[in-house]
Amino acid sequence: MPILTRTVLGEIARWYLGGVALFLTLLMTDALSSTVGKLLIYDPPPAQALAAFLSILPQSLNKTLVLAVPFSILLAFSRMQRDNELKAILASGIRPLSLVWPLALPFALVGVLAYVNAGTLVPAGLANWDRAWFTIYDQPLPPPQQEKYTYAPPGALFYAGRVSADSAGSSVAQLSGVMVQRGDETITAQFGTWDSGLQTWTLSNAWITRPGQNPRQSPTDVVIAQTDTLRPPPPAAQQVSNAELRAALAGDTLGRKGRRDYTFQLAARVADPATPVVFALAAGMLGLLIRNRAAAFAAVLVFIVCFYILWTTMPGLAGAGALNPTLAAWVPNLAFLLLAGGLAWRLR
Repeated sequence: MPILTRTVLGEIARWYLGGVALFLTLLMTDALSSTVGKLLIYDPPPAQALAAFLSILPQSLNKTLVLAVPFSILLAFSRMQRDNELKAILASGIRPLSLVWPLALPFALVGVLAYVNAGTLVPAGLANWDRAWFTIYDQPLPPPQQEKYTYAPPGALFYAGRVSADSAGSSVAQLSGVMVQRGDETITAQFGTWDSGLQTWTLSNAWITRPGQNPRQSPTDVVIAQTDTLRPPPPAAQQVSNAELRAALAGDTLGRKGRRDYTFQLAARVADPATPVVFALAAGMLGLLIRNRAAAFAAVLVFIVCFYILWTTMPGLAGAGALNPTLAAWVPNLAFLLLAGGLAWRLR
């Protein structure tokens, strides 16, 4: 289809490049505006400040590659509608849906770029972003922390709201919000210490509760044998490469929430790069129904806002176990595929 290739794809490509430049500038400007005060206070060398912002660039680029899709297609089609170019193309005998399906191929190439970027540069960049700011603050990286630690050997239950290692690789960690159940006895404490070398938990100002007795506070520290291994908590799923995500999921080092987070992140790194294709189909079909530029701008905003709401809600639902992590990663795309299907039925 020479007319389609020269006219429609060429028009969309121009708008897409403009959209990438626009959204990338907005995202990086937002990051700069939110941190410029800190940069002025701590006055880091220009090389350090530049390294921090270059580390977040891959994540902003991936967002931009997706956001620019409905922007380019809807505005390109609205311009062609206004100048009656689409009418001329359709009058030549080309079916409306034949203008939309070819859009999937170029944006599939965009998805491939987003996939490679999401699995390698984005997680490394997010980890470097954190390290860069601690360097700017002239502070050491915080010790590893694990939230909601649970260990259940036969006949007992150990729980800590937070486990904070004294330093990376240390055998001693600080405990917060501690509860230990051993048989009929329950011991609670606000703070404690875990020494994995001695295999003990030492609880300060502990309260001991037994059936039929009032809770009593121990006059001395309570030392409890604890044979679990003190392991560093897994890094945030967003800062782990695809290979490391798969390796962690294949092992047994993740808790239930960590496993859900890692599963969701791995699925999202496939689902998110597919979004440009889904957007191209949905926006292309919607663009054929829009007759003016004001409506096109409104449609761009609706597209982005609706997708953003779904995209930001799903990680929380997956992490809480309310939704299957893999399904949660694909929900935004599935919603827009349904929209594309409804619009295709109308344009058939």
